[in-house]
Amino acid sequence: MPVPTEADWKRKEQRFRRQWNFPNCIGALDGKHVIIEAPPNSGSLYFSYKKTFTTVLLALVDADYRFTVIVGALGKNSESQILNNSNFGKALNMDG
Repeated sequence: MPVPTEADWKRKEQRFRRQWNFPNCIGALDGKHVIIEAPPNSGSLYFSYKKTFTTVLLALVDADYRFTVIVGALGKNSESQILNNSNFGKALNMDG
């Protein structure tokens, strides 16, 4: 997926404001643990708090329900860990 530019983010915020009357929003974010069969020799890497083997999908959609950011991760990680360690999460936490 292409990395959105600053101008892209501004357009996405404007769209949320106009379409949903929700200012200062660049997207709707959610995560989902997708149940999988444990990969061979993976140990507990994919074993989640749900007591199943999962991979995690973290996704951001724009005001028109289009995916703008997709992050995949091992099931052992929490959604907040995944967000904070992703390039997108790091960019959100940057000063300036």
